[in-house]
This record gives sequence, C-alpha cells and structure tokens, in this order.
Amino acid sequence: MTTAAEATGAAERKTADFWFDPACPWAWMTSRWLIEVQQLRPVDVNWHVMSLSVLNEHRDLPPNYRELLDNAWGAVRVCIAAAQQHGGEVLGRLYTELGTRFHNQGLPQNRETIEAALAAAGLPVELADAAGTDAYDEALRLSHKEGITLVGEDVGTPVIAVEGADGERVAFFGPVVTPIPRGEAAARLWDGTLLVASTPGFYEIKRTRTASPSFE
Repeated sequence: MTTAAEATGAAERKTADFWFDPACPWAWMTSRWLIEVQQLRPVDVNWHVMSLSVLNEHRDLPPNYRELLDNAWGAVRVCIAAAQQHGGEVLGRLYTELGTRFHNQGLPQNRETIEAALAAAGLPVELADAAGTDAYDEALRLSHKEGITLVGEDVGTPVIAVEGADGERVAFFGPVVTPIPRGEAAARLWDGTLLVASTPGFYEIKRTRTASPSFE
C-alpha cells in the first residue's frame, strides 16, 4: 500500500529540525507524534540536542526541580558525545532508546540506564563517561543556542524548525500534547501547526494542562 509520503514527490519533502532534551517527558511525547507524522506526510527529521539544564542554570527554581535539572546534564552530554564521535544521524535512535527507558519504562536517569540505551542503539557504552564531564559542554551549549535562538528563552523543549505552509522556514515550541496523536489525527495536527506557525505575527495558543503525559 502506498503511503501519503511515498505518493508525494521527493521535491516536496520537508525537513523538520527537532531540538530535544531526553529528560523532558513532554518533548518525548512530541517526538513520538512527529515520528507518527512521518508515516503520513513527506517529512524527514533531523535531531538536535538542547538542554533544560542550560536553559535554567541561572534561574531561581524550587529545590526539587533544580535537583532534576542537575541530574539532566548527563544524558544531553552523552547525546552530544555520541553525535560528535559517530555522526548526528545516531541521535534519533539514541533518543528513542533513552526516551523509552526514561519515560515509558520509568527507569532512573542514571549511568546504568544510559549504558543500556547506548547498547540498544548500537553505540559503545563507554560514551556514558561523557555524562560526568564538561568536555562536551561547549558543543552542547552551541546546539542548545541554535535551537533556542529560533524561538526565544521563555519556552523550553522541544523546538521544531521546518518549512511552513507559505514556504518560509518557521520555528516554534511544542506542540505540547497528550496522549500521542496517531494516524490521521497526527497528520491533521501537523498540518494545523504549520498553518498557524506560518501566519505572520502569530505567537501563541495555550490552555492549562489538566493531564500528565500518557505514553500509550
């Protein structure tokens, strides 16, 4: 059976740049939605790393959230190390393995879990050493800055940049959604997101979250 993506000419394909922090459950939800979109729309995804730890390092935060962010340095450092040593194309599968463990399985975001994710992604488990060093922080900050500069520092992860409905490149935070839209619902959300993001002067649609992320 021919998919919508296959039926559309290659010249019409879009590339969506996606900045993620593997620690964020909402970014994980959006990333799984975007993978669903790829089955129905001619979209390719380039994965990039951003960091909630970098974004919030100088902000006054509640102690419990600060503790979470202090721990979140490890996974993003490992992602940057993996991309530098093995190419950016490994980020998609490494993110899938990390996110599945962190969010779907609820495993601790520690070295043991990171090593398991690396092994499942076909990468050396020694990359987990990067979690405890600042050797990759300059590259991490540059990747983070590339994404956050597109949307401003009053938002977080994820950030998506893509050719919009009018052909111009647009960038936005989100969408924040639960549960993960599937099938045509995912495709319709993609079409609508591009439509509003492409509207000159459009900035925000928002309502209070009343549900936690559902990873079904």
